Parts: sequence; C-alpha cells; structure tokens
Amino acid sequence: MELYSTNHQSPNVGVEEAVFRGLPPDNGLYMPTQIKKIPNSFWDNIQYLSFQDIAFEISNALLGDDIPTYDLRQIIESAIDFEAPVVEIEPNVYCLELFHGPSMAFKDFGARFMAALMSHFLQKSQKQIHILVATSGDTGGAVAQGFYKTPNIDVTILYPSGKVSDIQEKQLTTLGENVRALEINGTFDDCQKLVKQAFLDKELTDKFFLASANSINIARLIPQSFYYVNAYAQLKKKGVELPLVFSVPSGNFGNLSAGIIGKKMGMPVEKFIAATNLNNVVPEYLKTGVYKAINPSLSTISNAMDVGNPSNFPRMKALFDNDINEMRESLIGYFYDDEATKIAMKDVFGRTGYVMCPHTAVAYLGLKEYLLSQSKPTAGVFLSTAHYAKFLDITQETVGSQPVPERLSVLLSKEKQATPMKADFGDFKNYLMKTL
Repeated sequence: MELYSTNHQSPNVGVEEAVFRGLPPDNGLYMPTQIKKIPNSFWDNIQYLSFQDIAFEISNALLGDDIPTYDLRQIIESAIDFEAPVVEIEPNVYCLELFHGPSMAFKDFGARFMAALMSHFLQKSQKQIHILVATSGDTGGAVAQGFYKTPNIDVTILYPSGKVSDIQEKQLTTLGENVRALEINGTFDDCQKLVKQAFLDKELTDKFFLASANSINIARLIPQSFYYVNAYAQLKKKGVELPLVFSVPSGNFGNLSAGIIGKKMGMPVEKFIAATNLNNVVPEYLKTGVYKAINPSLSTISNAMDVGNPSNFPRMKALFDNDINEMRESLIGYFYDDEATKIAMKDVFGRTGYVMCPHTAVAYLGLKEYLLSQSKPTAGVFLSTAHYAKFLDITQETVGSQPVPERLSVLLSKEKQATPMKADFGDFKNYLMKTL
C-alpha cells in the first residue's frame, strides 16, 4: 500500500513508514493512494464468513502487497479475538456493540491491530519505539491494554485532567510497566496539540523513534472498517435487505472515516450519520459549508466526543475529493445537548431495558432523527462505542443503578499513577528528553 499526505507536501511512503512515522513531515495525514473495491462475490456471500475472515479480506485488499498472507492472518487472529454483535433494539433499529474487547471500548480494535502490526515490523528491525498518544477517554485505556508489555515499545498517554471518567482514568493510569500517563491541565485538544508538536520537533525525532497510536495513525483507522462490514454481514444473515444507514457518535472522526473506507471498498450503505454533542464542527460544516473549529472544546457528558477541531477531518475531505457536495450525498450531521442525551438514555431504558452510554445515546438520537425524515423503510445501525459502566456516574444518575463488569469494578480500588503537567510544549519536551 502506498500512502500520500493530505497536505501533499511530503513524499509518498509505504505502510511500514506510515505506521511508525504517524504524521507526515508536512503535518498532514497519511491516506492510501488507492482504495481497492472488493469483488462482488465477497459481498454476495459475506453472510457465511466469520468476523476474522471479513477482517482478513479487507486488510488483505489494503495491505496484501506489504505483508505475507500467513503473517497477515496471524495479525488478524491475535488482534480480532472478540466479537462485535449487532443487537436489535427496536424494529429496524440495531445497535452495533463495540465494547466486548479488553478495555470495553471500540478503540480496542484499532489498538490491538496496531500493536500486532508494529510487532510484526519490529521483529525485523528490533528498534525501540516510543508511542505518544492523546486521549479524550477510551483511546488511552485501549492503547494501554493493547501495548501493555509489548517488547520494544513503550507508551506515553496524555489525558485532560478532570475530563475523563473515573474508570477511564484508572484504565490508563494503573498498568505501569511500559505505560506512562501524563495528566494535562487543559482540554483534549491541548493534549492532541502537544503530541503533534512532538512529532514535528526535530530534536525529539532525531533522538527518539516516536510513533503515534491516535486515530491520526493509519494503522488505527484500517481495522475500524472491519466492524462496519461485519455488521452488514450480520444483518444480511438476519435477512435484513432494506437500505442501510450507520449512525456514528463522532469526536475526532476516525471512526466515521473508517466506515467511509468500507463503503469505498464496495459495502452497500445509503448514508452515514455524523452524530455529535455540542462540539458540532462537522454537522455545521455539512449544513453551511464553513469549517469553524471550537476552541476550547466544550465539556459534555459524552466526554470522549469533546473535540473542537477533529484531527481526521482532512481524511474525510480526502475521501470525497474535497467536494462538499459529494460528501453531503453520503453524510448527514446532527448534534445534541446533554439534556437530549439523558432523555434518550431514559427513554430507551424505560421501553426496552437496554442501557446506553452517553455517546451511544447521541448515535441513537442521530439515527432516530434520520429515520423519521425518511419516507421509505430503512434499516439503521447506531454504534455503541463503549460499555455504559465506563461512564458509571452519569449512567446511574440517569437510569439508576446498573451492574458493573468485574474487569471494570476492580480498577476502582487501584491507585492512579500519573504525572501532572501544564499544557505547555516546553514542559512536555523536557519530560520526554529526561524520561524516554
């Protein structure tokens, strides 16, 4: 796979360089020069394939020229070893549950795949790499779990102080070993900016082999397309043949970009719904044609989506050749405040007994609004990006006491280990120079 920078000021690279570099030198984002369509025979018979088979076919279409078939199979088998079931909540309304991995959030797919892919490449070079990652909540826990004790890799996670849930914070601050946490006095956007600055700092990049595990890394993006295609396969197996839409709770927009890649590869999708909280940069862009970042980002109960300047937006534009009209044909945006989110959580729980986290509720609201606007029957899938117990305070406040999985409850008694830091690049750089 050959990749280019969305800023078009850096040379094209192969997948290994893109994965370890993370960001191109021109501060763009790596994108494949070509996204191959998968033959019709794959889509015609997809209901008979396992999740791992589907993941292999997609990754092989993208990475098959770079990784031997046997090795790619091994990467898939080690990374994608849990399910992503589609659950019917109401007639023609389905929830794609992405919280059955180790950290109980959708980021497990990208983090585990990336760890396995990096390990594959490192077996040849035996280099020591240092991963820098910013998180608004779930990325940190997934990366911590995905890379924990991985040979030749250490991880530094930056998270905004007071803006992640207790369980999210414990997931990324209690492992130790090769995983460090920095508690930044600022927003997620501040954390993300520090990481980007580090990758563009020549003194740091000359001294250390730095890599990113944020959704800005193409290795995080590719496996997120797997579960969209697998959801389509599950619905086809259930006999659902209506036009299909996906509603995606969106913050940095890597998740939605991965769904669009699935469509580019041939997956039959009528529409994607970009559902956000009050950080509604992309819904407003789709409505007005004007991109206006929100700085600082607004704090909401769906904190993992509190992103005022989505990093993956250039990828979304690139997928539609920077044509907003083409983007609007495939994508519509809605946004919701905290009160609407809580009402949706209560409503769905009261009618069905199904418990949604706040992010999932935003996706549900987007799907329902879209379906109500349609004159023809349509099947809709809303993505549940995290288990409700990761946002226990708001869940209990909204729908009452709910059971907590043991793997999450045991974290609450563990002691947090994090280094407090101002949102200042000089301080961050000094820390890296002394610690790595």
